[in-house]
Amino acid sequence: MISALDGVFLALTACLAMALVNLVSLALAGFRLRRHMPRSTFPDGAAVSLIRPVCGLERFSEETLESGFRLAYRDYELIFCVADAGDPVLPLVRRLMARHPRIRSRIIVGEERVSDNPKLNNCVRGWDAAEHDWIVLADSNVMMPPDYLQTLQAAWRPNTGLVCATPIGARPDGFWALVECAFLNTLQARWQYAGEAVGLGFAQGKSMLWHRPFLDGVGGIRALAAEIAEDAAATKIVRAAGRRVNLVAAPFSQPLGQRSFAEIWSRQIRWARLRRVTFPLFFAPEIASGMLVPCLLAALYAHSAEASLGLGALVALIYAGEYALAIRAGWLRSPALIAAFIARDLLIPFVWTRAWMRSCVVWRGNAMAIETKPGRIRTA
Repeated sequence: MISALDGVFLALTACLAMALVNLVSLALAGFRLRRHMPRSTFPDGAAVSLIRPVCGLERFSEETLESGFRLAYRDYELIFCVADAGDPVLPLVRRLMARHPRIRSRIIVGEERVSDNPKLNNCVRGWDAAEHDWIVLADSNVMMPPDYLQTLQAAWRPNTGLVCATPIGARPDGFWALVECAFLNTLQARWQYAGEAVGLGFAQGKSMLWHRPFLDGVGGIRALAAEIAEDAAATKIVRAAGRRVNLVAAPFSQPLGQRSFAEIWSRQIRWARLRRVTFPLFFAPEIASGMLVPCLLAALYAHSAEASLGLGALVALIYAGEYALAIRAGWLRSPALIAAFIARDLLIPFVWTRAWMRSCVVWRGNAMAIETKPGRIRTA
């Protein structure tokens, strides 16, 4: 039987262990970000097909889509994929194409239903129509700097199966958009970079650089329908082929604008359920990814002012580390971001718990059951 004193000791030890894991992840991510990378094996100047699935108009649509026309790259084509000929984004895309006639670009209308994932369905015809063997799939809300393609290519190695870039929240408008930044940047991007640093790279669907012969050799773009999330399928396909998912040295920004609590909540629930079904062993420990709630509970259990002060110092140390990571990486920083860290960590246990309750998500108004089809994943 565990005594009250033993229980306090175990609670404090657990918090110390979580703090150590968080500090290690921050150090790994900080080391990995913006460091000098080994020489890329990507063929110099190889032609690239850049596929952007588009759907609907958002606040920054013109800015993010136009950034794809301003890349400092000699030989690339832009392919815009839209499922519906009546989509309101089409007039914008046509204006941008007329504004940049020197960039080879085209629109492909119509989807091929290979899965319940509307983005993947929207990309299939673009993949089939692409002229080049090096193909980038990039979401419409990714802001592309002039060296976007070079940054992706720089992470390619002999054992690479896929290069990805996790989204970094930028230009938030309001507190809940700051909370979105706290989730995206120093939590999710941090853990992705820490994982890649120890050989556990996970794909991120915002920007993906593929070599078509490799993906076609393991089932092609339609093999990404093995999971409801194409990036989860991509991770499993690359690993099954004995290759690695690599991340770029400096990820690209995603301007956020305004966000409401309901938007943050629904998006985090959707992503959490996807992670829980596709990678349950990695998702289970996420309950401990935020330090605030475990330390609060331990402080209440300890009934000790000294223990409470020590636990408060641990939380402050982790938040200071997160803020230092944001500074090092050149990401958003603001005094209000500390409050966003607190709000995020208060939400994490509720998001994690809700993720276990159901196995379906709603995306752009579509209800989708989350399931895995492992038979579609094969090695080269």
